[in-house]
Amino acid sequence: MYVVDRDFGFAPNPFHGVCTLATCKPPIRKGARIGDWVIGMGGSRLRATGRCIYAMKVTRTVTFNEYWANREFRDKRPVRNGSRVMMVGDNIYHQPEGEAVWQQLDSHHSLADGSPNPLNVEKDTSANRVLISHNFYYFGLGAPSAPPGMLERLGFKNGIGHRVFGVEQCDELLTWIASYRAAANVVFADPFDFKKSEKRYTGRGSAVA
Repeated sequence: MYVVDRDFGFAPNPFHGVCTLATCKPPIRKGARIGDWVIGMGGSRLRATGRCIYAMKVTRTVTFNEYWANREFRDKRPVRNGSRVMMVGDNIYHQPEGEAVWQQLDSHHSLADGSPNPLNVEKDTSANRVLISHNFYYFGLGAPSAPPGMLERLGFKNGIGHRVFGVEQCDELLTWIASYRAAANVVFADPFDFKKSEKRYTGRGSAVA
């Protein structure tokens, strides 16, 4: 579990029928195993403290090159002059055969002119792993508030970094999330920052430009 500071529909990307975490959060992408749940809670910048932005059960993991080459995820490649959904595509990294340098597609993580942003390239590719989920709940602006006392009983508090809990500890939380059947495997509501999807993340703090 961690606090979602920015919610553009990029990380996670809940579109095209599958929720993916392909950028940001390298420790989570590196350590999560198939069957684990990744849960993003709202923070103060979104004015959503205590609300669940999304929850995804990891059903598959791939490398960046595998993600890039798989036709199933072709729609996840960003098109910056397309719709807002297309703008925030997260399938942005690959290494051409025989090359060690990462290619970064013009995206939310690129510089204003579309060229690679070294800060984001370095951070994102420090974990060559994409988390994929076909069992997810993406609430976005419709994020529900956790029942009183539940997060306290779990021992979760907003802060920097992520917290790891055993499945048995999270039974109450997962049961509550699963009660929102209308949000299963769909985009329940737009991301908090969706109307600013043309912005670029600078790689520093919460700054976008």
